[in-house]
Amino acid sequence: MTGGHPAPAERDARPLGTPGLNPPLAEEALTRFILAQVEAAGAAGVVVGLSGGIDSAVVATLCVRALGPARVLGLMMPSPRSDQRDATDAGELARGLGMTTEVVPLSVLLEGFASLAARPGRVREGNFTARARMALLYDRAARDARLVAGTSNKTELLLGYTTLWGDMAAAFALIGDLYKSQVRRLAEHLDVPAAIREKAPSAGLWPGQTDEEELGATYEDLDALLHHYADLRYDAPALLAAGFDEEFVRATLTRVHAQEFKRRMPVVPKLSTRTVGHDFLYPRQWAGPWGGHP
Repeated sequence: MTGGHPAPAERDARPLGTPGLNPPLAEEALTRFILAQVEAAGAAGVVVGLSGGIDSAVVATLCVRALGPARVLGLMMPSPRSDQRDATDAGELARGLGMTTEVVPLSVLLEGFASLAARPGRVREGNFTARARMALLYDRAARDARLVAGTSNKTELLLGYTTLWGDMAAAFALIGDLYKSQVRRLAEHLDVPAAIREKAPSAGLWPGQTDEEELGATYEDLDALLHHYADLRYDAPALLAAGFDEEFVRATLTRVHAQEFKRRMPVVPKLSTRTVGHDFLYPRQWAGPWGGHP
């Protein structure tokens, strides 16, 4: 036993391995989920932000398989810093899926922000870019009575590698319970083009930017650690006993804990007997006569 939990050898013969996945089963579960969400909302379909990356490609493919191409809109929102190859890859994916796309360049929005923000720097500009894309996605969703299908994966959500009210804002986070390494396996099963599957993951916020360089580790290593911590409930001593590097464990877990605020709705100070987010808590869809009794 380690810290009240089974020792690594008692749990997993390959303690440093990344989480497994049954791709056909995942596809079936996720396509059913999409259909259920759209039907429950009475929506006409979904809108997906197409970046040319693997996450949005997997989400778009699953949405098309669940709803058909006519009910899926792909929104491409390049910034002046975007790599043209990403736009090419996104366009080829959409054509292969038979889905409609719209291109909305962000140049005017970003120029206006730069003139008002006075040297915003990379981080603020990147956050504004993500939030501008979110605003455009929700505008198109409102125009067409669609839902916004989110593209954040579990690795990003646990690490807080997202922009609050930006890329993590969506009606549902379709791949939010799949680590990046699992998304890659699902992408191969779904026949996502190799050009998308094999490129280095990047938010495209500035030339040459890559996720793994910013995170300071590969997704394979991060997923192995996060899987053992979040899913298998290894505490820090158990992770070290399993062979993970101490500094890697410390840095990763510190980041997971520090980013909890991104995984929560805004904090409401409790002043009444029933407070939203405290004890006024119900399923996402709940109703009876006239909305039911709370």
